[in-house]
Amino acid sequence: MQFKQAVVLAAGEGERLRPFTVSKPKVMIKIGDKPILQYVVEALETNGIRRIIFVVGYKKEKIMDYFGDGKDLGVEIEYVVQEHLLGTGDALKQAENKTADRFLVLSGDNVIDAATISDSELLNTEGNVILIKAHEDASRYGVVSVDDGMVTDIIEKPEEEISNLVNTGIYAFGKEIFKFMDDELTSGLISMVHSGIPVRAYATHGAWLDVVYPWDILRLNDIVLKGEPAKIEGKIERGVTIDGKVSIGKKSVIRANSYVKGPVIIGENCEIGPNACIFPSTSIGNDAKIGAFTEVKNSVLMDMVRIGSFSSIHDSIFDTGSYAEGGFVARSEETDIEIGGEHHKVKVGAMVGVYCKLGSNIIANPGTIIGNHAVIKSMKELSGKIPDGSLVV
Repeated sequence: MQFKQAVVLAAGEGERLRPFTVSKPKVMIKIGDKPILQYVVEALETNGIRRIIFVVGYKKEKIMDYFGDGKDLGVEIEYVVQEHLLGTGDALKQAENKTADRFLVLSGDNVIDAATISDSELLNTEGNVILIKAHEDASRYGVVSVDDGMVTDIIEKPEEEISNLVNTGIYAFGKEIFKFMDDELTSGLISMVHSGIPVRAYATHGAWLDVVYPWDILRLNDIVLKGEPAKIEGKIERGVTIDGKVSIGKKSVIRANSYVKGPVIIGENCEIGPNACIFPSTSIGNDAKIGAFTEVKNSVLMDMVRIGSFSSIHDSIFDTGSYAEGGFVARSEETDIEIGGEHHKVKVGAMVGVYCKLGSNIIANPGTIIGNHAVIKSMKELSGKIPDGSLVV
C-alpha cells in the first residue's frame, strides 16, 4: 500500500441543489440516512487510508461538527479552509503544506464505496493517475481523452460526443502537481500533461454516484438502499407487516397495523403510524414522525420531519425539521423544472427546505419547490418555486 493520506475536497456549495444547500454544503446532504461525504471517508478507511485532509469552505462548521477529528469513523481528519471558493485547483492548493510525497485526491460530493478505489490499479501505481468511469450521460461531466492508457485531454461538458469516459474527481498525485495548479484542478492537470509529464487513466467499475440536481437525491437514495442490509432495532407493534430489506433504528416505534415494504431505512427515535404505509426506496431520518393513515413512497425525509395523518408523500424530499399537518398531498408525475437556466423533464413530487411549517389539506403539484423556513397556511394548492422565508396565507 503506497498511500496513507488523502485530500478530500469539500468546500463547495452546490447551487443547483437549492433549497437543500442553503443551510449546508452539498457534501452534507444525506443519502440513505448519512451524508455523502461519509461514504467517501468509509471507502478510504476500508482501503487502509486513515489520514485525511478535508478542504472545507462553505458552511464548514456543518462538516466539522459532524465529523470532528474522525475517530468515530476510524480515521484522523485534519481541516484546511478555502476562504474564497475559486475552484477545485485552488482548494487543493490550500492543502499543499500538509500533503505527503504521494497522496490521493477525491471529491467529497460523490457517493462511492471501497471498490471504487480498490478495483483499479490506482492504489498500486507510481506516477500521476486519474480514475475514470464509463457513464451513459458523459456530457454532464469532464470527458477524458485517453490514448494507450495515458490522458491526452479533458473536455468539460462537451457539446459533441467525444467518449463515454468521465473524470470521477479521484486522483493519485505526487507533490509536482502543485507546480501546475491554477483555480481549476482539471486545467492544472492538463497543463501537466501538455508539459510532458504523463498522467495515466485507470477505469473503475465501483459505485460512483453524483448528485447534481435535487431529484438526484431520490435516484441515489434508491440505489444506496438496495445495497443496505436489514437491521431492526426498534419496536414493532401488533399487526405490523415488514416486507423486504428494512432497517429501523433504536427507540423507534412502528405503530399497530402499519406496513413497511423495503428497501427502507428508518432512523432512531421515530414514530410511524398507526396504519401508516412506508413503500420502497424511502429514507426517514432520526426523530421523525409519520402520522396515522399516511403513505410515503420513494421519498427522503430528513431528521425531525413530521408528517400529519392522512397524507400522501410520493417522490418527494423534506429537509430537516419541516412539518406538514394532516392531509398533505405531494402529487408526482413528469413535469418541467427550470434550474439555473436549464430545463429538465423529471418525475418528482415536492421538494421542501428546512424548518417549513405547512398547514393542513395542502396539495403540492409535481415539481413544487418550497424554500427554507416557509410558512404556508391550510387549504392551499402549490406550484412552482416558493422562495425562502415565504408566508403563503
